[in-house]
Amino acid sequence: MSDPHRHDRHHRHHRHDEPAPPHGRWHRLAHRLTPHSHESADKLDPALESSARGLRALWVSLAVLGATAMAQAAVVVASGSVALLGDTVHNTADALTAVPLGVAFVLGRRAATRRFTYGYGRAEDLAGVVIVLTIAASAVLAAWTAVDRLFDPRPVAHLSAVAVAALAGFAGNEWVARYRIRVGREIGSAALVADGLHARTDGFTSLAVLLSAGGAALGWRLADPVVGLAITAAITLVLRDAAREVFRRLMDAVDPALVDRAERVLGEVPGVRGVGELRLRWIGHRLRAEVALVVDGEVTVRRAHRIAVEAEHALLHAVPRLTAALVHADPAPTPGETDPHLALAHHAGA
Repeated sequence: MSDPHRHDRHHRHHRHDEPAPPHGRWHRLAHRLTPHSHESADKLDPALESSARGLRALWVSLAVLGATAMAQAAVVVASGSVALLGDTVHNTADALTAVPLGVAFVLGRRAATRRFTYGYGRAEDLAGVVIVLTIAASAVLAAWTAVDRLFDPRPVAHLSAVAVAALAGFAGNEWVARYRIRVGREIGSAALVADGLHARTDGFTSLAVLLSAGGAALGWRLADPVVGLAITAAITLVLRDAAREVFRRLMDAVDPALVDRAERVLGEVPGVRGVGELRLRWIGHRLRAEVALVVDGEVTVRRAHRIAVEAEHALLHAVPRLTAALVHADPAPTPGETDPHLALAHHAGA
């Protein structure tokens, strides 16, 4: 009953017919070029900005991890450390996970089409699956290397250089992990958060190299494989968290607190007598909502439409990262009348 993209008929943040300020036409021109309503183009701006932040986080972290991997590779050539070689491979793989996620962010900025009517935001969730598989592969590789070294211990040369390279690897990965996780949570990207967790697992691997180098310096030849197995267990725990986050996003799970907030805000809109069906879903790092409201059955169609528009407006302001909402207004059933939604559900069940 509500057209969710025509707020300009009822609500404006600024009036364009106000007298021009002293600066004249330049100020008026800038004012007209600035979005002021909640139409589709206006809602898209924050989404595009969040995608740009995600891309920036990816490229910055790619540069940091690339530099870290190059520095470690130089030490690998000098020391012949297989442990450090494995860590370098982990860091390189982590850096390369920015590629599918970057592609997903770029695709997510494309406009919806008649075939992909919701746009391409789901590409970000698919990238999250790739990242989870990459973490799993890292865990398998770490476990394989640790077991192999348990049965065939190998000496490590230039232990001090290996230790410094391991610290550099940990520092680089931890910085990237914190950066990706923070930006991912701010823009609502589960894939970017998972990628940050992946960087953290590689940081743990770097610490394993450091501990194994310390153990080797003390003469314990099994230090490297034992620590490697412990780190594999830690990577598995991180894998579980990342997989759960991506799985929930693929299954359209949302934080129940968001649903509670949406119901509370909708219930406070004048004219709303009740909140029926309320659905929230993530598409990439953007939220969409579908709402059925109950209004007085005696109000006019125009008044019911106005209530739906006000409800949508309140919802867009109250729910973080919500970029679109479809609001439908149902008349409250009169005594003896059956709710049309319940009747339809009963008919479908029959």
